Amino acid sequence: MATPDFIRTLRASAGHQLLWLPGVTAIVFDDAGRVLLGRRTDTRKWSVIGGIPEPGEQPADCAVREVFEETAVRCLPERVVLVQALQPVTYGNGDVCQYMDITFRCRAVGGEARVNDDESLDVGWFAVDALPGLNEFGLSRIKRAMAEEPTWFEPATLG
Repeated sequence: MATPDFIRTLRASAGHQLLWLPGVTAIVFDDAGRVLLGRRTDTRKWSVIGGIPEPGEQPADCAVREVFEETAVRCLPERVVLVQALQPVTYGNGDVCQYMDITFRCRAVGGEARVNDDESLDVGWFAVDALPGLNEFGLSRIKRAMAEEPTWFEPATLG
């Protein structure tokens, strides 16, 4: 994922210290029930679509923007699937980030799936019973997006 300009500006004064950032994941289904995936340039692995909202950008708008930027597919967010604080990530350059992920179930409404930016090597629609190798992050979000359940979140601990 390309680093947004506002994060580069933050890093200029914050150095490598932990940044707490919003993240958005879009699980996009077509009319045939297939899920949209992209193969990332940084890891060379298949992944669900996602990114970081710009300052002031609504999470659903971010989902729509990221899906189009990466895949040329137009989508409509239908519901929030989950909200989850992820574990901190340390990148190769030493930067540390921790994301609050908001995952949306989305419906494709237009466009033809194709590589639409320099973050993706490949883009494609996959039947949910024939997914390429995905990490647990992607698999769990697809599973939750398919379920007709309330928004999932970590249960609160009473303290």
